[in-house]
Amino acid sequence: MAQHLFLFFKTAIKGPWMSNFIIFSIDVFASIFIVALGLIVLTVIIFYFRDITQTKHAIRRNYPVIGRFRYFFERQGEFFRQYFFAQDREEMPFNRAERSWVYRAAKDVDRTAAFGSTQSLEVTGTVMFMNCAFPTLDEEALDPSNVTLGPHCKTPYTTNSLFNVSGMSFGALSKPAVRALSKGAKLAGCWMNTGEGGLSPYHLEGGADLVFQIGTAKYGVRDEHGNLSTDKLKEIAAHDQVKMFELKMSQGAKPGKGGMLPGRKVNAEIAKIRGIPEGQDSISPNGHPEIKKPSDILDMIATVRNVTGKPTGFKAVIGDYTWLETLFAEINHRGIESAPDFITIDSADGGTGAAPQPLLDSVGLPLRESLPLVVNMLEKHGLRERIKVIASGKLIVPSKVAWALALGADFVVSARGHMFALGCIQAMQCNKDTCPTGITTHNERLQKGLNVADKAQRVANYNRYIHYGAGLIAHSCGVTSARELGRKHVRIVQESGLSEPLDKIYENYQ
Repeated sequence: MAQHLFLFFKTAIKGPWMSNFIIFSIDVFASIFIVALGLIVLTVIIFYFRDITQTKHAIRRNYPVIGRFRYFFERQGEFFRQYFFAQDREEMPFNRAERSWVYRAAKDVDRTAAFGSTQSLEVTGTVMFMNCAFPTLDEEALDPSNVTLGPHCKTPYTTNSLFNVSGMSFGALSKPAVRALSKGAKLAGCWMNTGEGGLSPYHLEGGADLVFQIGTAKYGVRDEHGNLSTDKLKEIAAHDQVKMFELKMSQGAKPGKGGMLPGRKVNAEIAKIRGIPEGQDSISPNGHPEIKKPSDILDMIATVRNVTGKPTGFKAVIGDYTWLETLFAEINHRGIESAPDFITIDSADGGTGAAPQPLLDSVGLPLRESLPLVVNMLEKHGLRERIKVIASGKLIVPSKVAWALALGADFVVSARGHMFALGCIQAMQCNKDTCPTGITTHNERLQKGLNVADKAQRVANYNRYIHYGAGLIAHSCGVTSARELGRKHVRIVQESGLSEPLDKIYENYQ
């Protein structure tokens, strides 16, 4: 039977119709090839004449067509480096080792490593926790203690969450990203900051505790003239999920400049929530018109707190810090109840979707300086217990969260850590509406890749393992919870290669 079939096909192939089919196919492919080759040649000719006649790019004018590859490779370099060329601890702003831990924690897969750490213990600034000879056993471990913010408010806020979602606006983030963060924060039992873009239905959808951020443009709580509207403040505060209000003075990546949302991202829905025209660039002022001196901060905090009845604080990048001395002295003059309920310390380590390079690189103090400085000043003025401290700035792994707590922070917030949990690949497209993971784009085709239910669970997993990891460090140091970590538990490597205790380094730091 097999022999008969073989002879049949052999005869058929030799048949005239099969030969004609093969010849026809070859002719078709040859024609397609010639047309394609012709288009390529034509394109090269067009590029050649465009390059030698333009006057903006010297490389393209001197090396037509070939010079174009320089710009192509330059754009692709930042992506290829993270996969093929950079070492685990080299890449900026977040290295592969940090991102890999976040991805694995978010996916709830093995987070252990083998054969030793890739982190050098000799680099100046390396943090080392001092393990106790008699570490706390797992069965003795306690959940972080509750902390109450706004004890003088009508509606104080009490939480035990160490690690929370930092401010990211709807507009800067896509609809599915906000929904996933909201649901994930609820699952994790942490709070979520709305960012300065107003309160959207997607923030409320997940049921998480929310911190409403009031930016310099007052998005979501502005009247027709752009001033703060007490009526809209009351509307926002009426939501039980909104637990606190944060007055944003400045942010880490661009201190001295307001928020920036390109017009292509300002669709009808975002424009309505923010109270601005559709399709126009949304650029906030670089400061609040009502705030010109430290005492004005207390006046505005008092206004928001009296209207809403909820804890109110402010967020600022610390650079020049002499104004804090004036602020804290004014608080003691007015009375302890006049103090902000919290201060969020953003830093030069902070990040955002769009910022001018000079501000991104060179303005503001990093958290390793600003956090201990503010904590020491609060202690000096007797305000440490009254004003809670929230730390923000590249704190995306347990060791850095534990370090911030040891320095004196009551809470840590992270935007980019939770973005990685959503699937961010550090593609550097946040400001271009072309984010390949659907997190920072309003392109519906790209948003389809972000499954809300799956990513919400990953956000919750990541947040949970941050708490677990910080707890591991605390237990190793001999205390029962991460909030009990202090400066005595940490040493920092100095230029000599030897480490010094954190409490000694920052004992009189001002």
